[in-house]
Amino acid sequence: MDNIIFIVVAAVVGLAIGFAIAKMMEKGKASKTIANAKKEAADIIKEAKKEGEGIKKDKIFQAKEKFLELKAEHEKVINNKDKKIGEAEKRTRDKESQVSSELAKNKKLNDQYQQKIKEVEYKSEILDKKQAEVEKLHKSQVQQLEVISGLSAEDAKAQLLESLKETAKSDAMAYLQNTLEEAKLTAQQEARKIVVNTIQRIGTEEAVENCVSVFNLESDDVKGRIIGREGRNIRALESATGVEIIVDDTPEAIILSCFDSVRREVARLSLHRLVTDGRIHPARIEEVVKKTEKQINEEIAEIGKRTVIDLGIHGLHPELIKAVGRMKYRSSYGQNLLQHSREVAKLCGVMAAELGLNPKIAKRAGLLHDIGKVPMAEVEVETPHAILGMQWAQKYGEKEEVCNAIGAHHDEIEMTTLISPIVQVCDAISGARPGARRQVLDSYIQRLKDLEDIAFGFHGVQKAYAIQAGRELRVIVESEKVNDDKAAELSFEISQKIQTDMTYPGQVKVTVIRETRSVNVAK
Repeated sequence: MDNIIFIVVAAVVGLAIGFAIAKMMEKGKASKTIANAKKEAADIIKEAKKEGEGIKKDKIFQAKEKFLELKAEHEKVINNKDKKIGEAEKRTRDKESQVSSELAKNKKLNDQYQQKIKEVEYKSEILDKKQAEVEKLHKSQVQQLEVISGLSAEDAKAQLLESLKETAKSDAMAYLQNTLEEAKLTAQQEARKIVVNTIQRIGTEEAVENCVSVFNLESDDVKGRIIGREGRNIRALESATGVEIIVDDTPEAIILSCFDSVRREVARLSLHRLVTDGRIHPARIEEVVKKTEKQINEEIAEIGKRTVIDLGIHGLHPELIKAVGRMKYRSSYGQNLLQHSREVAKLCGVMAAELGLNPKIAKRAGLLHDIGKVPMAEVEVETPHAILGMQWAQKYGEKEEVCNAIGAHHDEIEMTTLISPIVQVCDAISGARPGARRQVLDSYIQRLKDLEDIAFGFHGVQKAYAIQAGRELRVIVESEKVNDDKAAELSFEISQKIQTDMTYPGQVKVTVIRETRSVNVAK
């Protein structure tokens, strides 16, 4: 028990001694820490003062440099101002010197002017005196003349004026006559010069169109597929296009014959599509022909647009643009109508410019002068093409001078503007080129059109095509309106009508085609 108490007391005493020692060690450590802190603070303050002195010196140095820089700039500005002031003073001195010189010069001129005035006044006095003497002498001479002639001055003046009038009138008439004769000769020479220059400037190649086109084939094997079984394909193609298709011994070629170039182009493009596609049968042929006709119509509109853009013509009605495009597939005496109209437009523009007229109006009239040859419908009308073209131009808002030029270029109506004779002359120039036209072709085409028109005059006729150079007329009738017996009767009546109303070489074969189709669609 005593040991335990001793141990406890010893532990307590040990703890107290340890605590006292710890306190003493902590106090010594704190004192040492405080001393180190004070020393560090003193070092920091010393370093801060040192840095402060350095910054102060830098700032003072920068301030001095800034001051010197501002001082230099200020001195530069002052020097510039002094220089400008010096230059201004110099200019002022120069101006003062110049003004002094001008004043001296003006004073000298003023003195000379005063001297001249005095001289003029002196001469004026002398002239007045001489004028008075002359008038006095003139009056005395007039009085003497009146006494000698027995006429007063007024009577003599009247006789003199009358004599001068007669002489002047006679001279004027002679001069006028000579001027008119010279003007006539000069006008003829100038007109010839303008026409020749215009023809030389618009020299274009001319080619007469024919009535056949050649369709080239890759091999002769395709010919059999185009003809079809028992010729049904070629008959369907001829029926759909109205073009005679000649398949002969010509290697790798088929001839398309038709007076209408639109039909020939439709047939050619349709054949190309059919041969390329490979499917050739009657139903496919009709489908391709319809698509090709639609494509040709779109191409006609595009051709019209390109033509008016090339000629610099603006504001043309869309229907007239289509009519211009259709000219590509029409010909006049074998001359392509679009090429002819373009040439006439250019000729009119050049000639109008030479004569001081509006070349744009002249070009417009030249391009549209033959639109009456491009009928809006298939049935030919009896109105002359010039009058028909003028009516269309009026309908679609063309100016009066353009309409008059169109209607008067074949003297159907009276010419009222200067553009009209220009269009007439240019039309003759274009058509008169060697090789430009072929008279036989026009009568041939007219005969073929007359054949088709006779067929259209009968009831139930749907389509009519003159083929084989007018030696055969194929007529397609509507099966609902014409039966088999009526078809035979119709063929006879058409042949009699042709025989009675037309004059033609050889004979004309009339073939009436009646076909019934039943078509249904499986869905």
